[in-house]
Amino acid sequence: MGNLDFASVLTGEYLDWLLSGLLVTLQLAAGAWALAFGLALVLSVIRATGWKPAELLVAAYVEVHQNIPLLVQMLFWYFAVPELLPEGARMWLNEHSSEFILALFSLGFCFAAYMSEAIRSGLRAVPRTQYEAGRVFGFGYLSTMRYVVVPQALRVAVPPLVNYSLLLFKNTSIAMAIGVHELTYQSRQIESDTFRTFEVFAIATAIYLFFSFVIMAAGTLYERRVSLAAR
Repeated sequence: MGNLDFASVLTGEYLDWLLSGLLVTLQLAAGAWALAFGLALVLSVIRATGWKPAELLVAAYVEVHQNIPLLVQMLFWYFAVPELLPEGARMWLNEHSSEFILALFSLGFCFAAYMSEAIRSGLRAVPRTQYEAGRVFGFGYLSTMRYVVVPQALRVAVPPLVNYSLLLFKNTSIAMAIGVHELTYQSRQIESDTFRTFEVFAIATAIYLFFSFVIMAAGTLYERRVSLAAR
């Protein structure tokens, strides 16, 4: 233990690498979460229409993304998806950090499947009378879902949504597999440069733990506020 030297990886360019990696991790997590949540809402509302073809299509989307490892999905997005794009789109990606963008889409599309199931459970918990109440006020299907049903469903879905948000944040580390310079990638670079394996990954672990606790605390606080507002 006497040979531990945390200062050597927390100064100079190595500190800059860690901070840069943390910033990329937070940006990736925030962007992927926004995409996942927005897409999950759309998928849940479509699945609740009761139209069989739409239900089957969404169910297939959910099954595919829940049963294929995230690493495989990310590699597919990075190596296969660009091949399906026009030349101009591929050039644009290469000029605008394609690794980050494709990792963001991979995470977002994957966790949209999980979040849609959480929201779907919330929709099922809303009494049928709430749907009818929206129609009484003259709302169409989308307006009823937007103003009456979905807000209530989200209150029920808060705990699983927080869990999936936490899982998404932790899985940003998989993006290092396609060269995204996030926290784990930068930690690995510092370890290769300094051979301070314990120190580097202890610091990375502490950072992941801290932000995981922040997400859990924010979720708990929001859940309490929602519970108080519903009384």
